[in-house]
Amino acid sequence: MLIKSVSGINFRNLSPFNIETDSKMNVICGENAQGKTNIIEAIWMFTGAKSIRTNKDNELVNFNEKESKLNISFIGKNIENEASIIIGQRRKAIFNEKKLSSASLLAGNFCAVIFSPDDLFLISGSPEKRRRFLDIAISQIYPKYLETLKRYSRALAQRNYILKKLKENEGNIELLYPFEEELSNTGSTLIKYRIRYLQLAENFIKDIYTGISNYKEDFEVLYQPVANPDELYEKLVRNRNEDIISGFTTIGPHRDDIDFIINGLSVKSFGSQGQKRSVALALKLSEAEVLYKTTGEYPIALLDDVMSELDPTRQSFILNHIKKLQVFITCCDPANIKNLNEGKVFKVEKGCIYT
Repeated sequence: MLIKSVSGINFRNLSPFNIETDSKMNVICGENAQGKTNIIEAIWMFTGAKSIRTNKDNELVNFNEKESKLNISFIGKNIENEASIIIGQRRKAIFNEKKLSSASLLAGNFCAVIFSPDDLFLISGSPEKRRRFLDIAISQIYPKYLETLKRYSRALAQRNYILKKLKENEGNIELLYPFEEELSNTGSTLIKYRIRYLQLAENFIKDIYTGISNYKEDFEVLYQPVANPDELYEKLVRNRNEDIISGFTTIGPHRDDIDFIINGLSVKSFGSQGQKRSVALALKLSEAEVLYKTTGEYPIALLDDVMSELDPTRQSFILNHIKKLQVFITCCDPANIKNLNEGKVFKVEKGCIYT
């Protein structure tokens, strides 16, 4: 996959821009709060996923403007493609001159992997971060996953609303029944997709972790579901009274987690900071390899100010490992990427992009 150009109007603080990209390395430099990450975010939007920083689309539109528009020209599966996203009261998308019913349907047409400093805390952070990683990674390979996740989230919100009413001695318990069926059907599908993805990714994660750490350790990836797919409905029904007392749904893939085991011990609980960072990097880098294995193409790599957070060994490993990908990388200090010998450099100042 290869981006040829990216352009935009009224996107966050960025002045109107049109970037002609390098096929390998694109470095985006500038001081903090100038708009570097906004360029990364603009490219990410074409994966069909939500913004990397907000769930509110109105935050993606420049002040005093009603909507923003992004355009991208890229090569995927040896075909030149054009896509546009219009962000206003709702998100609209156009792919190769065809209007899509939802911007999320861009998933599967354009693929990218993204690194940010927060990703270095993927292992030590909350289970929600690891679930979000899975949701994003899987939706790029299996676009139907994203639609299933939306259906699950809607049913979950409805069940939780009814549970809160029941906790307050209002509502009707029978209203829970259809949403429990929907949660069971969609939740079982989500769990199966997640297990399948981790089975694909495990060997890549092991190999990359070994390359980063230079250790010879037994390594295992474990998906930890609250309920197995075939028992999800039964557990939802069994926990109904407890859920009414708590006022929310305690069973389902929205409560699941992943664990990483080194030499029989959980990295989350017993790993050193170096091990946790190495596993986090391996997990993120494995995304690209899984995408290549399943789609036949490497994704775009987006690195947002992550190099300054890494020691020289890990910096070098990442830069060497992503040579097969087209890369967009932000940095405040170009010295962090001094080993680069090719590519384009873009400077960002007060929302303006200079080449």
